[in-house]
Amino acid sequence: MILDILYQDNELVAINKPAGMLVHRSWLDKHETLFAMQTLRDQLGQRVFPIHRLDRPTSGVLLFALNSEMARMMSQQFEQHQIEKSYLAVVRGYLLGEDRIDYPLKVQLDKIADKFSQEKEAQQAVTDYRSLATVEMPYPAGKFATARYSLVQLFPKTGRKHQLRRHLKHLFHPIIGDTHYGDLHQNRALTANTGCERLFLHSNQLQFTHPKTLQKISINAPLDTQWQQLFSQFGWNFPQFD
Repeated sequence: MILDILYQDNELVAINKPAGMLVHRSWLDKHETLFAMQTLRDQLGQRVFPIHRLDRPTSGVLLFALNSEMARMMSQQFEQHQIEKSYLAVVRGYLLGEDRIDYPLKVQLDKIADKFSQEKEAQQAVTDYRSLATVEMPYPAGKFATARYSLVQLFPKTGRKHQLRRHLKHLFHPIIGDTHYGDLHQNRALTANTGCERLFLHSNQLQFTHPKTLQKISINAPLDTQWQQLFSQFGWNFPQFD
């Protein structure tokens, strides 16, 4: 498999991570054989250093460093919330306008890895959103005669585990295709009527200041074929971003 490289210089490389691909090896997914980190390393013929993560079902901009010093500097930018991140999501119902979700999230402990850890206090979690498009489709979803969807742009200001997926669930507008926090009936209805079956969450843009050159870097990730198929069926135009 050849990964789509969105940006590369002597210090950094960014790819468009496909949905369903793990960032790196995990003992929780021992059966998996395909990982973004190892695939990119083999593709470039050199070691790469992960700086941040995307959930397995999430696609989009994933940034790696090409040396440990750059990995440390970029990791600091992420920790200090100096990175501007933008995501696209398709959610259930009409989520209109723009607003801020300021809703603390409890740390999610893994049943195996964290079985001896104590439950921690909820941590601050903030996400800004704005509505880009809506549609009502003439097929039933759950108890409703029709299915309503919204395309929203999400701007996470903190980096909690599954933050965007949990925040949208909190608003009662879960992300379509989310098998953990989503609406099973809505997910099934979408797949049955459109043929699309994935988590509709995509990291579409990453902006930061390059630690060495001090240039403002903006990396954009195009949407995959399932997103394009859904936009076509919903009659949505592709959003334009700077």
